[in-house]
Amino acid sequence: MKKPLTVPEETQPRNITRADLVLTEGFGLEVDGRMMKTVFPTLQAAEKKARALKAEFPMLQIKVYDAAEKTRTLVELPPAKAIPIEEGN
Repeated sequence: MKKPLTVPEETQPRNITRADLVLTEGFGLEVDGRMMKTVFPTLQAAEKKARALKAEFPMLQIKVYDAAEKTRTLVELPPAKAIPIEEGN
């Protein structure tokens, strides 16, 4: 015999951040022209995540969006150190 499903009397509110809504506060990441759902409270936290994504996926264009200033800053990885190659004669 199947047990009937019990429905909780009080539903939990869903905390969903929609990607199609513009941020009004905090910092967000824009990856290849699309806003991500994650909101960061500080610029440093957003830049840290952006650099980690860029290191893992260097082909992506990643920008940090500042909701208060309504500006975007492109994230670039620091140039790799060149190792000189000595050619043998």
